[in-house]
Amino acid sequence: MKADILIKNGIVLTMDATGRIMDKGAVAVKGHTIAWLGNDEDCGHIQAEKVLDARGGIIMPGLVNAHTHASMTCFRGLADDLPLMTWLNDHIFPAEARLTEDMVYKGALLACAEMILSGSTSFCDMYLFERAVARAADDSGMRAVVGEVLYDFDSPNYGPLEQGFAYTRDLLEEYKNHPRVRIAVEPHSPYLCAPDLLVKAREMADAWNAPLVIHASESQNEVAQIQEKYGCTPIEHLHKTGFLCSRLMADHCVVLTEKDISLLAENQVKAVHNPESNMKLASGIAPVPALLGAGVCVALGTDGCASNNNLDMFGEMDSAAKIHKAVTLDPTVMDAKTVLTMATKNGAIALGLENQAGTLEVGRLADIIIVDTHKPHLTPMYHPMSHMVYAARGSDVCHSIIHGRLVMENRQILTFDVEQAMAHVRELAWSIGKGSGST
Repeated sequence: MKADILIKNGIVLTMDATGRIMDKGAVAVKGHTIAWLGNDEDCGHIQAEKVLDARGGIIMPGLVNAHTHASMTCFRGLADDLPLMTWLNDHIFPAEARLTEDMVYKGALLACAEMILSGSTSFCDMYLFERAVARAADDSGMRAVVGEVLYDFDSPNYGPLEQGFAYTRDLLEEYKNHPRVRIAVEPHSPYLCAPDLLVKAREMADAWNAPLVIHASESQNEVAQIQEKYGCTPIEHLHKTGFLCSRLMADHCVVLTEKDISLLAENQVKAVHNPESNMKLASGIAPVPALLGAGVCVALGTDGCASNNNLDMFGEMDSAAKIHKAVTLDPTVMDAKTVLTMATKNGAIALGLENQAGTLEVGRLADIIIVDTHKPHLTPMYHPMSHMVYAARGSDVCHSIIHGRLVMENRQILTFDVEQAMAHVRELAWSIGKGSGST
């Protein structure tokens, strides 16, 4: 059998329905997909152009960052230690008003570097000038779902809302056949989007078979606003407008009632948990065990670098597992397998890649990372899944394959110049800091 890439000598975490782990396994990639996987001793029949030695490390699906604002790498550390609404209205929105497409591209490319280096192979983005984010994802080799943020007021990119829908429509047309970049329809939130906007967004997503993305129930403040304006919770409001559906990713979902959780489950909405951002902005802790218990597909995201302040999904997994144990006073809640599933298989499902990615199985897309476990902090290793959640770091990822292409080898990104990407954002930071009054 001929293959393009053969990964040998590793512990294979398939993350498939059976939870199969191969202690001495190998994976072969041909074209964009996984062509074979099995025991290392059985791969002698495979002739590969490129062989990667996992050196006893972990071979696993790439991580899926299911919610971020990639270009906010430009604002990393700009306005820390502030409440959500103060942070958003007094600092982030004013800074974003000065954005350009070039700034967004440079920030997004830096984000792609950070994500690749820390094990993410896919991400879902909501921001401004999203054509630039799509281009950065394409140039970096990453898989992405991206969408232009829509809200009631004028945008620094497209101006009035009608042009925002036109911009989204143009992106949907431009990327309709792209193998790695998919366009979503993305209203910002119930408190910044009128019901008519939500209805039109849902109609557009249905017409194009596109994902829907929205921030929902992120804080008590948001819930209070919607209660005062519409007499119900944000989730109930989205249900009344007909916005809840199986193509929807609802980001944050921090402040939920039992009825909210039932509505999310009944409508097969995918919830995205962003624990570190929610902690930093003191928004609260999403009731993830209750969501999972109700049958909601919960994925994991980092949010943007202005509220996290990094894009390391390994750190996000560690936080997600631990905060719920502390809240429930139950150490068995959010076990390692559950959290790792959220960051891989569930993330792929949320992005609309069910049965295509998120697990290592023959015929699935070859989005694969190799984690170097030959490290003091990863020695010894009794349970590989637990190690990936509680002990591993993004910096332990040594190789990354996305869509069958070797994107990072021995921690060197092969698709673009990372040093140049960092230099570009350092240049941008000077003008951003000057404009914000930061020193």
